[in-house]
Amino acid sequence: MYDLAILWDWTAFAVRWLHVITAVAWIGSSFYFIALDLGLKRDIPGPADGEEWQVHGGGFYHIQKYLVAPDALPEHLTWFKWEAYSTWLSGAALLMIVYWVGGELFLLDPTKADLALWQGIAISAATIAVGWLLYDALCKSKLGDYPTSMMVALFAIIVAMSWGLNQVFTGRAALLHLGAFTATIMSANVFFIIIPNQKVVVADLKAGRTPDPKYGKIAKLRSTHNNYLTLPVIFLMLSNHYPLAFGTEYAWIIASLVFMMGVTIRHFFNSMHARKGRPHWTWAVTAALFLVIAWLSTQPGMDSYDEAEARPLTAIEAQFANAAGFDAAYDTVIGNCSMCHAREPVWGNMQWPPKGIVLETESDIARHAKLVYLQAGVSHAMPPPNAIQMDPQARADIVEWYRAATGS
Repeated sequence: MYDLAILWDWTAFAVRWLHVITAVAWIGSSFYFIALDLGLKRDIPGPADGEEWQVHGGGFYHIQKYLVAPDALPEHLTWFKWEAYSTWLSGAALLMIVYWVGGELFLLDPTKADLALWQGIAISAATIAVGWLLYDALCKSKLGDYPTSMMVALFAIIVAMSWGLNQVFTGRAALLHLGAFTATIMSANVFFIIIPNQKVVVADLKAGRTPDPKYGKIAKLRSTHNNYLTLPVIFLMLSNHYPLAFGTEYAWIIASLVFMMGVTIRHFFNSMHARKGRPHWTWAVTAALFLVIAWLSTQPGMDSYDEAEARPLTAIEAQFANAAGFDAAYDTVIGNCSMCHAREPVWGNMQWPPKGIVLETESDIARHAKLVYLQAGVSHAMPPPNAIQMDPQARADIVEWYRAATGS
């Protein structure tokens, strides 16, 4: 039986898969062209700015770069833009599915800010857009002539945004939104700056004019910015699988340090591709930063789980808590899930509840009804079979309760 919850979960999976596919394509082409540009041999005769010989897949490739443009427009010209556009569009769709439609569970944290769902969604949308506006203003200001100073200013904005997001959203949503904030800057660079500048050059070639080299320089600078922002974005997008990254009051500092790690890692590879040596000190700095992050993740711990909440049920929680079969489902979850999904787990050496999901009180279980239904009702994903063998009737109790609450 395919009810709405199952169809919606598969829809989310399909969009997530699309997002990963397009992101791999974008990141791959971005890293390749940065490495190619840095590794070009510049001491060649002729109008080309540099060339590179490469071997791959049994064949040899001879690549030449023109600083501004060739004398004539080639008959076939490949544009690299749809990878960026489709990555952002699929990511925006996934954010809406998980954090807007599922906002009461994954987006809002009532212990931080008393917000209605529409207010949380408005803040979510605004923070994504504001990042590009601030960054673009920096690039176009006088500070844009000083790349290092400009990136320091951008880092300050990222730290401030990281702190601000953690004041209103769940830790998971805060880190994800910081990633979306940064990814929007990267995609907008392609859409508003890099591609339009390239189109100006193409239009000049078609009209027989000599293209202005400033357009290429601006596009290359923005592409370099994207190169340094990529790795932190990947970390932030993966962070929702690891409560140690987002489930602490220092999550905003952790996210900020991740951007520094992104810079050190890319500096190593960019230096290597440019044949300027291999600065191994960057790996020592990266390792040190990672150790600091690991330490911060346990200082003082996951404040959101300190104690069970004593508050009235929300409307959605009441819908599931008052549904037929809730008592049986509640007993099933307490007996099969709560040893791990507790504020203080008692299973093995577990420090924090998996994925940050707590299932102890009636409000906990009612709030996570859909996840319980999908993970332990219609599927056998939870609990792990080596932890506990869940009785088929117990799973049936969960299914009957959820469907009674939703009328499915």
